[in-house]
Amino acid sequence: MKGESPRAVVTGAARGIGAAIASRLESDGFSVSRLDVGGGEDIIHCDVTDEASVLAAAEVVGPVDVLVNNAGIWRFGGLEDVSVADFRAVLDVNVIGPFICARTFGRLMLNRGAGSIINIVSIAAAHANVGVGGYSASKAGLLALTRTIATEWGPRGIRCNAVGPGLVPTPGTGSVYDDGAVREARAGAVPLRRLGTPEDIANMVSFFAGPDSGYVNGQVVYVDGGLSEALMTMLPRPRSITRPIRGDGPTHEPMK
Repeated sequence: MKGESPRAVVTGAARGIGAAIASRLESDGFSVSRLDVGGGEDIIHCDVTDEASVLAAAEVVGPVDVLVNNAGIWRFGGLEDVSVADFRAVLDVNVIGPFICARTFGRLMLNRGAGSIINIVSIAAAHANVGVGGYSASKAGLLALTRTIATEWGPRGIRCNAVGPGLVPTPGTGSVYDDGAVREARAGAVPLRRLGTPEDIANMVSFFAGPDSGYVNGQVVYVDGGLSEALMTMLPRPRSITRPIRGDGPTHEPMK
């Protein structure tokens, strides 16, 4: 769209990470369309699981340079208890929704031979998260979709990458972080010794949306403070072995 500001569309943009992404892209000079099933100022109503709803939103938005598939849900419950309906609902929003949005907005990108699609996955895509039904399966599926788009549409000028948030308190995480002791323990497990913020995720999306990532395609970056690399620090050790970790976090053995 020569002569115009670059345009982006962000799903699930009414609050939390999606709102932070939209604000960051606006500060980068993008004209941003915010899609969400909820209401709010400047929000275009869109149910990403409903192709007709996405097509209607695309009619309003028009062609874009960047699509950020951020909308996502989870349902708490162990696999022996989660209902098929809840399992399917998570897959519908977290995998089918990004597919519908990528196909809808991506077709217009393909017509121009340029565009960037950014999918918000999770560290749960690589490390199974128990007690949340189909969430890990859905994010692993979205990561596979990311790589499929990258390889299939890359020759036609479309890049597709993924950002995997770590532990990020948001309105959508509900009561998980309401307990101060839980927040402290989770922050202490992260090598950077803090929880993430929506702005941390938005910063990486900004990179994938901009020209500096022009030769990056089919990749995932986990924005998690190093948590996904910290497995060995969670294992108990003999007290005679000095722990190499220092900093403002717990230095005792986290597992007893």
